[in-house]
Amino acid sequence: MSDSPQYTPVPPQAAQSGLSDTAAGAIAYITIIPAIVFLLVEPYNKNSFVRFHSWQCIFLGITAIAIQIVLGIIPVIGWILLPFASLGILIVWIIALMKALKGERYQLPIIGKYAAQQAGA
Repeated sequence: MSDSPQYTPVPPQAAQSGLSDTAAGAIAYITIIPAIVFLLVEPYNKNSFVRFHSWQCIFLGITAIAIQIVLGIIPVIGWILLPFASLGILIVWIIALMKALKGERYQLPIIGKYAAQQAGA
């Protein structure tokens, strides 16, 4: 009989299917394409957290395009403001992505309310 300690092997964990909610919510912000895919593919389209962040990403993209078109049309002043507006949109996008990664349902001003309505949250 030996005095060495007995080690019980840890059973392997079952493989998790798909992405976690927080990862899917954050990936939805990478571009509009994953956001649309998450709205179409199960089980993500049944998860209100993922749907919320997908819709918020889509609305943020539409808002960004609209701001760039409007400021691009306005001569001189619009052209001067365009880089600052683009930087602001980038900062808001990063904040939304980080909040989704932390598992928070952070509503952006104005568009967050519409995203919550679309997600049924």
